[in-house]
Amino acid sequence: MSVTFKKMNGLGNDFVVIDARTDKIVLSETAAARIADRKSGVGCDQVIVMEKGEAPADVFMRIYNQDGGEVAACGNAARCIAYLVFNETNADKVIVETKAGLLRCTATGPDITVDMGPPKFNWQDIPLTERMDTRFVDVKLGPIDNPVLMGPSTVNVGNPHCIFFVDDASAYDLEKFGPMVEFHPLFPERANVSLAQIVAPDAIRLRVWERGVGITKACGTAACAVVAAAVRLGRAERQVSVMLDGGSLSIDWRENNDRIYMTGPATLDYEDILEASYFEGAGP
Repeated sequence: MSVTFKKMNGLGNDFVVIDARTDKIVLSETAAARIADRKSGVGCDQVIVMEKGEAPADVFMRIYNQDGGEVAACGNAARCIAYLVFNETNADKVIVETKAGLLRCTATGPDITVDMGPPKFNWQDIPLTERMDTRFVDVKLGPIDNPVLMGPSTVNVGNPHCIFFVDDASAYDLEKFGPMVEFHPLFPERANVSLAQIVAPDAIRLRVWERGVGITKACGTAACAVVAAAVRLGRAERQVSVMLDGGSLSIDWRENNDRIYMTGPATLDYEDILEASYFEGAGP
């Protein structure tokens, strides 16, 4: 079996996109990890499978992280899928179905705006393994008497996010601390880990360790989560430019309906073929 794919990215957060709307493809975790492997595969942060959506959705988006694990949401990927459907239909509005719910996407000039829905702050919704104030959860990294990082905020925007607000986002070894927090026992579903630097009330510098992926150039749900957390702490306005390693996203957490709107680009890099070897012995 060989399969056509599209390589896409949203601010450097890159994807292998497989269209299974006509010919059904059941992708195993093993096959997804093989495809995403940057040394022996195509290489990407996530493998995305487009499937038929349930009305009113135009398409269902299935998301596999680089380690092959399936996750519920990806904001940057949603823009890429919307981009493809926009070009197929000449429409300017698309509804993308995910395991986290429906994402309503709108073409806004050269960019795409995604309604990411309301953020969740309750400890059960993150989820956490125990009840606590999610503005400052009990996570400390480094020596007990002199921690390097401590007291992060947690938010769920389709995925669980753990956010450390710091003076300089570049001053910490995210490669070291990211997995320590991702697999912390407080997070039963693991967590995306962010270092957030408030540059101005309407500008935040953000670096992200994505669960199942590692350091990523951009993460749409993390950008949404950090704005929600910063507003909750009184540290930012509701309309913010979030500056990631791959570029900036415009985030608007609207007070009138509690929903977060993310605006940014989507890019089609190239098209190619996945050979049968990616799927051999990978199971259903």
